[in-house]
Amino acid sequence: MEGMIERCAGVDVHQAKMVATVRVPDGNGGRRVETHTFGAMTVDLLALRDWLQAFGVTHVAMESTGVYWKPLYYLLEDGFTVLLVNMQHLKQVPGRKTDVKDSEWLAQLLECGLLRGSLVPPAPIRDLRDLTRYRKKQIEDRAQEVNRLHRVLEEAGVKLATVMSDVMGRSGRLMLDALLGGVTDPTVLAELARGRLRSKLPALRLALHAQFRAHHAFLIGQILAKIDFLEEAIATLTDEIDRQVRPFEPVLEHLMTIPGVKRRNAVTIFAETGGDMTRFATAGHLCSWGAMCPGHNESAAKRRTGKTRAGNRFLRGALIESGLATTRAKDTALRARYLRVKRHRGHKKAVVAVGHQILEIAYYIMRDGVTYQELGPDYFAHRDRDRTVRRSVRQLEALGYRVTIEEAA
Repeated sequence: MEGMIERCAGVDVHQAKMVATVRVPDGNGGRRVETHTFGAMTVDLLALRDWLQAFGVTHVAMESTGVYWKPLYYLLEDGFTVLLVNMQHLKQVPGRKTDVKDSEWLAQLLECGLLRGSLVPPAPIRDLRDLTRYRKKQIEDRAQEVNRLHRVLEEAGVKLATVMSDVMGRSGRLMLDALLGGVTDPTVLAELARGRLRSKLPALRLALHAQFRAHHAFLIGQILAKIDFLEEAIATLTDEIDRQVRPFEPVLEHLMTIPGVKRRNAVTIFAETGGDMTRFATAGHLCSWGAMCPGHNESAAKRRTGKTRAGNRFLRGALIESGLATTRAKDTALRARYLRVKRHRGHKKAVVAVGHQILEIAYYIMRDGVTYQELGPDYFAHRDRDRTVRRSVRQLEALGYRVTIEEAA
């Protein structure tokens, strides 16, 4: 293989050690290869950086192993061109299964320009992404605690979930606090209902007629205390995220013009993609990087259904959540897209298709600094006019009608 980079290095990353291999000219027209093992403490990483600088290395390729690559990457990103490589793309070569061989193979591929680096955004975006991901984890933990609360209530025979949509709403929380306070009379508990829930008082009295014991009160008290703690943590994280995204408010405002994309998902889309669309040649490249497009599965000239790859789960989760929201957004092109795909592919794949389109729209919004322009629910029908006509004619003919089409004046 012909070399493209004169002075390069490959680093095999582990929790307790770093194995580095440099490839530099030997002065006689050949290549000099040196391998050295370093520890993973900060002083060792500084020694590794000095060692690379001593060889005049300009490009470094390193494994994306867990979180162990981050300290070294942050030390090297200012003085070197660093490529973070997914080793799953390189592990198929037999005989290269040792740490030394891995670092040598990385250095050799980097020298020949055969490596593709992962997207690592700048430090402010990385910090924002850490916060949004941690907030998402807290939201998931809260959902788990609410599910535990439902299970304890069902065990005690308190059937609130069959009457009200949100047990943790205002009325539900008043009833739970009263139960913890020792009130067990269904009539008294039902009278705590607020708003439209008061129209369901008879059903509430039946739902609150239960076998509630001190054991259930203890468990629910612990669960509610944890839910309160998580809600406070989520609110604190949201305040810090809002502080850090203040310089990017115009972009977020533009993203929120997309139907189904609220502020939390807009921040997630911005943080996970980095906001810099120059990293992606086209909207299709961004959707492929986000694993929101079908995979390739073709054999013997037959194309089979290819499911999407496993990608960034935080970005995918935000897009799926927004895609589900657009299924209820009337008179929008995104809902029309959902209905078109659902007809022949089903609900889940239709939601993924809408998420794909939301990511495409987000690409142009972040690249061009524009807002979303609604195309209307009949956009696809007008765009594929002939196809729409043929489908409508087939449907009428299947019902026994003879169809003659005449263009209106």
